[in-house]
Amino acid sequence: MASILQISGRWRAQVRRRGQSITKTFKTKSAAQSWAREQETTIDNGRNAVAAHDVTVGELIVKYREVRAESGRPVKAKSNEDYILQRLADAFELDPAAQLNTQRIVKFAQIRKAAGAGQYTIDMDLSKLGTVMRHTASLMDIVLPDAVGTARPALHHLHLIGPGKKRERRPTKEEIEKIFAWFAEHPQREQAMPDLLRVAIQCAFRRGELFTLRWDDIDTERHLALVRDRKHPRQKAGNNEWVPLIGDSFEVIMRQPRYPVPEGYASKRAADPTLPPHRNEFIFRFNKGTASKYFKQACDAKGIVDLRLHDLRHEATSALFEAGWEIPEVATVTGHKDWRNLKRYTNLSPAKVAQKGRLRLVDAT
Repeated sequence: MASILQISGRWRAQVRRRGQSITKTFKTKSAAQSWAREQETTIDNGRNAVAAHDVTVGELIVKYREVRAESGRPVKAKSNEDYILQRLADAFELDPAAQLNTQRIVKFAQIRKAAGAGQYTIDMDLSKLGTVMRHTASLMDIVLPDAVGTARPALHHLHLIGPGKKRERRPTKEEIEKIFAWFAEHPQREQAMPDLLRVAIQCAFRRGELFTLRWDDIDTERHLALVRDRKHPRQKAGNNEWVPLIGDSFEVIMRQPRYPVPEGYASKRAADPTLPPHRNEFIFRFNKGTASKYFKQACDAKGIVDLRLHDLRHEATSALFEAGWEIPEVATVTGHKDWRNLKRYTNLSPAKVAQKGRLRLVDAT
């Protein structure tokens, strides 16, 4: 039975049902009684009226982070997922989750577009919002509308979300030479950058993969590198893969300076698995953000337009196909599980394909 009390000229309704308790204040007694009856009916029907009506999107995001951490799959600090969740919290923190609608979501997408975000980036933001609302609502035993799913037709119609554009930019031989020349002219910059670029342009490593390589990850006999937790469409952790070190990448890696790990650090990590590896365990000890910054400086100084560090992965992948490698062989290097995804990193040179065709014609005759 609901409790209706008059306090300071207003009416407070309190509902207790099945271990749940909810309180709300109204201007009139009749409004309080009506609301109390509605909550009792809702709870009797198996729904959690407390959270469904009162929880905000910001609270859902906080709960989502907590559950992920408690389940041994925390949101990594400064990861892309971390930034997306923070962006969503900033935008929707006080919005009642049950009242989120298409108009509100479209407004968010318009603001993101005006700030320079592309359709694919906005789509990623909203997909994460849908994930948070869907899974967290289930964990809290509440029912929320699929606001993101309902908004998608309008978002597509307004060209606010869409698939990522295929990037076809590859550096030319002259551009690569200019970049290496810039680093030779600026030795005060990170000295390991030229070697890092040399490995990247041969082995198709992602930037993050290069900066997580440790000395213990190198198989010196087979010339392989172990990439830990490699990006995977479904498996987010534990996807470790051995990758062949192509060309002179093995020699380049082995000539990097090695620094001793402080005595006792290994035992500390064994006792506390959450303790991160010591920076001296890594082959490339500087920050991945620093690498992107210096790469851009080199491109700007040499007049190289619209080239990114990640484009070296495209270059390595395409070069392997141009050299005659088969799809499974290239996938062993790049880590792709699906040819459709591998195609996005394959930008073959028509001239080189034509040259290869002429060589095959000569061989055939």
